[in-house]
Amino acid sequence: MPPTLASLVHHSALKLAVLAGEDRLDTPVRWAHVSELADPVPWMDGGELLLITAMKIDAEDREAMRSYVRRLVRAGVVGLGFAVGVNYDEVPRALVEAAEEEGLPLLEVPRKTPFIAISKAVSAAMAADRYRAVTAGFEAQRELTRAALGPEGPAALLARLAAHLDGWAALYDASGAVVAAAPDWAARRAARLTRDVERLRERPAPATAVVGSDPAEEGADRVELQSLGSGRRARGVLAVGTGAPLGTAERYAVQSAIALLTLTTERSRTLQAAEQRLGAAVLRMLLAGEPDHARAVAGDLYGSLLDAPFRVLVAEAATEDAEHDEGAPDPLGVLADTVDTAAGRVAEAVLVVPDGHRLVVLASDGGVAVAACAEHARAIEARRGTRARPRDRSAAPPDDDLVVGLSAPAGTVAAAAAFRQAEQALSVARRRGRVLVEHEEVAAGSVLPLLADDAVRAFADGLLRALREHDATGRGDLVASLRAWLSRHGQWDAAAADLGVHRHTLRYRMRRVEEILGRSLDDPDVRMELWLALKATASPGGE
Repeated sequence: MPPTLASLVHHSALKLAVLAGEDRLDTPVRWAHVSELADPVPWMDGGELLLITAMKIDAEDREAMRSYVRRLVRAGVVGLGFAVGVNYDEVPRALVEAAEEEGLPLLEVPRKTPFIAISKAVSAAMAADRYRAVTAGFEAQRELTRAALGPEGPAALLARLAAHLDGWAALYDASGAVVAAAPDWAARRAARLTRDVERLRERPAPATAVVGSDPAEEGADRVELQSLGSGRRARGVLAVGTGAPLGTAERYAVQSAIALLTLTTERSRTLQAAEQRLGAAVLRMLLAGEPDHARAVAGDLYGSLLDAPFRVLVAEAATEDAEHDEGAPDPLGVLADTVDTAAGRVAEAVLVVPDGHRLVVLASDGGVAVAACAEHARAIEARRGTRARPRDRSAAPPDDDLVVGLSAPAGTVAAAAAFRQAEQALSVARRRGRVLVEHEEVAAGSVLPLLADDAVRAFADGLLRALREHDATGRGDLVASLRAWLSRHGQWDAAAADLGVHRHTLRYRMRRVEEILGRSLDDPDVRMELWLALKATASPGGE
């Protein structure tokens, strides 16, 4: 502990006597300072024991002493030492009464005790306190290191840290979820701070924040949040809760824990990078139609993933020209962290491969990784609200700039087909302004909504332009006749009846269609293209 007025009074060599403020002797002393100024307050920093001989003040003037002592108390001076036998043979009663009124400890310093002796005693006590703090910090560092290297890893480290702090500690992963806490009851306390953790993670690392928990529950405490990681993006957050601000020894322990957890995080990133390179090789082999080689390379790391049906997920930024501010969340990085974290909690194998501006994921069908991706997409959709189109990004958070395609369940032999399905679903999601589209959703629906694409409409308009120009002259109704004939599968009588004309009239019109387009209606491909063109131009905004 730092020196206090009580420890100085009990110092046998100083022989100090207490004249006022006996109930405040446990106040820590930051320094012993000598000043004979009539107003030393401008040179005070707070926490000082002020030593005087009253050379320039009238210590017997009651009003002057009340004003003098009052200013000292307001400046944070914790005690006043008065040397007797210099200017006054004893401490004037006016000063004693003023000190008693303000509750300021007043110490009588005998003539044989030089002020330098008091300053040395304070300095020596402060040095001893710092030494004890450093020693305790080194001991805490050794204990935390042993705990971090043990089989329980971060969980054991948090338990030792909480014991050193006489408080609690919790660790959050890159997604902001609580992964470990000590003691056990602290997990509930830590879960209430997730919003504060999210705000801290948005700031460039390293970052610190001090927050408070609910004072009505289990007592009020002071919580410090510290981001973990050596890059600009936080890889995790450490929270420590204590009943009072951290002392020097406790601060050493917390800094040691941060260093160890950061090393663990960076080591995990290195391993993750190696796993990604291995995963990329496995993915290339699967897409090349070499499942046996892929299994051999996957080994124990991804082998379980390839033994059961999996899904392929392809993700991109929603806008091709999307640019994010330095330090802003990367939507693909956030998604990768979300999927990795969810799978890691239940030891589920997942293959995550960054591929340029894309992210490719192989995840177990029905597993937590796919569920986490879907939940992440729903959360983005909820934040977007009415801003459904991805090109309107002015008010969207950076991590909302995401579009995902998800394949149907597949095995290793059909991996390439599943990848194409994910790409097709991705294309549909981009066109529809959706965050995530599953291939089953596209396959189970109709092809007609796909005709809303601008390129398809442009093709349709170009294909039918000559017929529309002909109809605009009033020489017939070729477009309506073509639609009726195609809808009746080329049945002349039925189509003519729909139009209210003779079948010979309809036959003439269809010959004119062939002449104008320069294409034969006997060709099924031509009939298909014309029918799709008619459907595309009949959609909202068309004919």
